[in-house]
Amino acid sequence: MKKTKKSIDKRVAAVIISVLVFGAVSLLHAAGAFQFFEYKSYDLRVRLFAGSHRPSYDIIVILVRDESLEWAQRERGWGWPWPRHAYAEILDYMNLGGAHSVAYDIIFSEPSVYSSSQGDDATFSRAEKEYGRAVQTVLFSSQSGTARNWPPELDKPVFQLYGFEDYMDRFKLTGDESSHGALFPIKELRDEAGALGCVTGIPDSDGVVRRLRLFTVFDGKAVPGLSSASLLVSGYDKHISYIEKKRAIQWGNFSVPVDKNGASLLRFRGDLSRYALYSADTILQSSDEFKRGGEPILPPENFEGAHVFVGFFAQGLFDTFNTPIASIYPGMGAHITMLDNILQGDFIRESRLWINLLILFAAVSLIVLLCLFSKRVFFPICGIIIALLCVISVSFAAYHFSGLWLLLVVQLAGIIMAFISTTLYNYVTEGHQKRFIKSAFSQYLSPKVIDQIIADPSQLKLGGEKREMTAIFTDVRSFSTISEALGDPQKLVELLNHYLTRMSNIVLENQGTIDKYEGDAIIAFFGAPVHFNNHASLACRSAVKMKKAEVDINREALAGGLINQTVRDVMAKKGILKTPDDPCPLFTRIGINTGDMVVGNMGTPNKMDYTIMGNAVNLSARLEGVNKQYNTGGILISEYTRAQIGDEFVIRPLSRARVVGINTPLRLYELLDIKDEAPPALLEMVKNWEQGFAAYEQKNFSAAAGIFQEICRLNESDLVALKYLERCKKYIANPPDDTSWDDGVDNLTEK
Repeated sequence: MKKTKKSIDKRVAAVIISVLVFGAVSLLHAAGAFQFFEYKSYDLRVRLFAGSHRPSYDIIVILVRDESLEWAQRERGWGWPWPRHAYAEILDYMNLGGAHSVAYDIIFSEPSVYSSSQGDDATFSRAEKEYGRAVQTVLFSSQSGTARNWPPELDKPVFQLYGFEDYMDRFKLTGDESSHGALFPIKELRDEAGALGCVTGIPDSDGVVRRLRLFTVFDGKAVPGLSSASLLVSGYDKHISYIEKKRAIQWGNFSVPVDKNGASLLRFRGDLSRYALYSADTILQSSDEFKRGGEPILPPENFEGAHVFVGFFAQGLFDTFNTPIASIYPGMGAHITMLDNILQGDFIRESRLWINLLILFAAVSLIVLLCLFSKRVFFPICGIIIALLCVISVSFAAYHFSGLWLLLVVQLAGIIMAFISTTLYNYVTEGHQKRFIKSAFSQYLSPKVIDQIIADPSQLKLGGEKREMTAIFTDVRSFSTISEALGDPQKLVELLNHYLTRMSNIVLENQGTIDKYEGDAIIAFFGAPVHFNNHASLACRSAVKMKKAEVDINREALAGGLINQTVRDVMAKKGILKTPDDPCPLFTRIGINTGDMVVGNMGTPNKMDYTIMGNAVNLSARLEGVNKQYNTGGILISEYTRAQIGDEFVIRPLSRARVVGINTPLRLYELLDIKDEAPPALLEMVKNWEQGFAAYEQKNFSAAAGIFQEICRLNESDLVALKYLERCKKYIANPPDDTSWDDGVDNLTEK
C-alpha cells in the first residue's frame, strides 16, 4: 500500500513538475529571454550549412572593387565617383548579351558631377530606356528619406495584392509611418528605369539581417524589393496573393513564406564568391574590346538570361549588412540571396509555435519521468545527454534537410530546467529516505552496501522476502567460564566490545550484514539486503579471516589485561585449555550454511529488526555447536555451502551427520584456509586426509588409521584426525554391523 501511494505521489509530482517547467520556459520564451541565444544558435546552423546548397546559376554579380577603381584611374582618368556613362556602358553590354535584368544596388540620388558638360545622366538614362529592364534603387528610411509620398507621375511596376486585407500592417514600414521618407534616384534615371527596387534592410533585435521582404508598403503602394523587382522587369506577373494556411505569398509558381512582420527568412549560400562574380573593370574592358571587334575577356553571351546585380565592394564604399554569414557582408548579398531563394524555392521556414511547444513539453516530460522513476543515477545522466544531443541533432537536421528553423535554446533550457527541478525534488524528498537508510543500516551493514542501497533503494524490500543466502553463527568457547573468572563487569564489557568490534568489522568488510549479537555470539548473513552471487564465498572468507584475527585479539586482550592469568588458570583447571599458558583463551566456533531464508524487517510497528529466519538459518546455528563434537579448528560448513564455493578454499570432508532437529543427513566440511594463502604443508595434509577419509567411509579402517596416525604425528593439535583415528581403532577392535554403521552417518544428539 505504501509502495502504491509512493508511486501515485511520484506520478503527481511528475505532472506538476512537467507543467511548471513547461510553463516557466514558455513564459521566458515569450518574454524574449532566450532570443539572443536562439539567434546565435540559428546563425551557427546558417554558417555550418551555407556551403552545402549550390547558388543559382542565373545570378551574376558585378562589383566595383579596389582593382576597378585603380584601373579606371589609370586607363580612363576617372576619379571617384565614376561618371554615369560607366554604368551605361555596363548596361549596354548586358543588353547586348541578353541579360534578363540588371539591378543597381546604388542610389543615384544626386545628379552626376559630370552632367553639366557631358550629359552624363542622359547617357545613363538613354541606356536604361534602350534596355528596358534596369532596376534602380529606392530606400525607405526615417533618417535619409525626404519624399513622403510616391511621385504621382512615377508609373513603375508595383505588386497588385489579393488576400492581404487583414495583413497589410505586416508589410508597412516599422514605427511611425509618417516619420519615414523615401530616397529616390534622380528623376531622369527613375523615369527610364524598368522598375524601382526597395533596399531597406530588416535587422532582427540583435542587429543582424536574416530576412527581407518581398515588398514594402509605402504610400499605399506595394513596392517590390530589389530582388523581386528584377523578376518583375523580366516579365513576371505582378499579381500576388497571401495564403494564410501556408503563411506564404503565392506569386505564380513561386511560394514565398513570410513571418508575422511580412519578412522572409533567407537561406544564405555563403560568401558572394560562390556566385558568378566579376569586377566592373573586366566588364568595361570587355565592352571596349567588343566595340573594337576584338575578343572580349567576357563575351556578352555569358550574360544571356542572367539576373545581374551591380554594386560596390571597395575600401570606403562598403554597403554592408551584419548577417549570419559575417558581420561585414555586402548589403547587396542579402538581396541576391532573396532572389536566389525565390528562384530555387528553398527559403527557411520558422517552425510553428505549437510544434515548438509540443517538442518542449515532450522533452521536459521525458526528462522528468526519467529522473523521477529511474532506479539508478546513471540513467538520468545518460538520458539528459542523449536528449540534449537529440534536440541539437534534430534542429540541425531540420534546417539542413527541410529548411525548418526549430527553436533550439528553448528546448535545451527546458531539458536542463527539468533536470535541475527533478534533482532538487529528489534531493528534498528522497534525502529523508537516504538518511533513514544510513541511520537504520549503519550499525549492521558495510558502508559500501549502504551506498549501493542508497543508489538503488529497490534492492531493499521491507516486510520479508525469501531468497538464497548464507548465514554465519559464531560463539566463543566457554565464555560463561571466562566471564565468571574475570569477575569485573567493566572488564567484561571491554573484552566483549574489543572482540565483537574486530570480528564484526571483518563481516562488514566482506559485505555481510550483522543480524544481532547474543552475548558473545555474532549472527550475520550474506546476500541481503543487496544480493551477491558469491555470498557463500564471502561468508567463508569472513570466517577464515575471523579465525586468523583471533590470534591478534587474544594477544591484545592478554596484553591489555582484559583476560588475566586467573581466567586462564580456571580454564586450564576445567580442561578447557591444555595449560595455563595457552595463548588463545578466546576460541571461536563458527557454523556456516547456505540455503533459502526469509529476510526482512520483522517485529511490531514500534519495534522492528532486520533479521533472517528459516530452516537454513537453524542449520547454520546447529553447525556452530557441532564443531565441538568433531574437535574442529573452529569452522564447519554444510554441503550446501560447499557446493557454491568452488576451489577457492582449503576444506576437508567429514562424516555425513544428522544434526539435532534435522533428520536428513548432510555432509559436513571443515573450512581450513583460503587456498591462495594456505601453506604447502596444509595442502599436503588435506590431500592425505581425503585418501584416509575415503578409506574410512569404505570401512577400510586399517588403511584409514595409518593415514590419520601420520597426520596426527605431523600435527599433534589436529584433534579432528585424532578423533577419526580413535574411531578407526574402535571399529578395528569391534567392526560395526550395517545397522550401527548406518552408511557412516553420525547421529548427533547434542546441539
